[in-house]
Amino acid sequence: MSKRVLITGGAGFIGSHLADELLAHGYDVGVFDNLSPQVHGPHAFVPDYLDEEVEFITGDVRDIDSLRSALRGADAVFHLAAMVGVGQSMYEVAAYTAVNNLGTATLLQALIENPVAKLIVASSMSLYGEGLYRNAVGNLLPGTERSLQQLKIRDWEVHGPDGDILLPVPTPESKLPSLASVYALSKFDQERLCLLIGRAYQIPTVALRFFNVYGTRQALSNPYTGVMAIFASRLMNDNRPMIFEDGLQQRDFVAVKDIALACRLALETPQAAGLVFNIGSGRQYTIKELAERMAEVMGKSYIEPLITEKYRVGDVRHCFADISLARGVLGYEPRVEFDEGLSELVSWLEGQVAVDNVELASAELTARGLTV
Repeated sequence: MSKRVLITGGAGFIGSHLADELLAHGYDVGVFDNLSPQVHGPHAFVPDYLDEEVEFITGDVRDIDSLRSALRGADAVFHLAAMVGVGQSMYEVAAYTAVNNLGTATLLQALIENPVAKLIVASSMSLYGEGLYRNAVGNLLPGTERSLQQLKIRDWEVHGPDGDILLPVPTPESKLPSLASVYALSKFDQERLCLLIGRAYQIPTVALRFFNVYGTRQALSNPYTGVMAIFASRLMNDNRPMIFEDGLQQRDFVAVKDIALACRLALETPQAAGLVFNIGSGRQYTIKELAERMAEVMGKSYIEPLITEKYRVGDVRHCFADISLARGVLGYEPRVEFDEGLSELVSWLEGQVAVDNVELASAELTARGLTV
């Protein structure tokens, strides 16, 4: 008899790929999802990419009765349900806090009553704020938040105490959080709540800090989703990808299939209990380079990115993953090369429709004073 796994938020981009990974390895999978219109569109149908072997359960993570019902018979839970987006979190404060913080607390209340053998929570690289840096003499320093005065004069880089520009290096799990947005704060809260309750009630718990995830099934019409989906939506509509600052900020882009792999490994590795892991590719690219490579692969290299020279509140300069802990404990090794993953994404885009809401979202941020 295969083990029963419940995935909250499992009808979404990452959750559906995780369901595929678990099914392929003999698990019985249930998905608990509210089919948010921002992600799934106004008609809220169960997406056709969700495998027919998956049991779909409609519900909201803030509804404890729905959760109690969904948890019956579950041996393990992946908690992926969350509102996602740095910019939107800065003005939809109550909604993000209700879904992410209260939703997690409600799930944990249900798990106290009906414990499972393993809980894995999706955390985020956003809680680091700025990544880790090295100064000119080789000392490691945590990146500090850039001042508005600095940003207003378009000085984008992170400086050390002596004023010198710092060199970004891979960020390990030991770097202390620096919570620069409501979204980051909520993800940190999700992570800490799960680990705390897991420890108190002997529920082995693992937190996975995902970096910038990309791949098929991402919500192309959601202007607050991952940057690659946002750029794809712009390019599909023959619009220029909009880039904040100067486009030279560096990020780690990890394929969703590698995320699904890491999730399964966290479930199957007893030594992972109580730990936090970075899950990324271990490589970094600039945002400008990403936009240019996407345009090239999509056959639209004539569409140049629009460098806005503006700062969006909550953004950081550089942050990319040190994945050595996941390699050592989980045996995690990214399998999808960037060019391969990008080609697969672009092939999938050919059959998709994207409503480009990026300019409306940008105008909303500007109207609220959330860009500088």
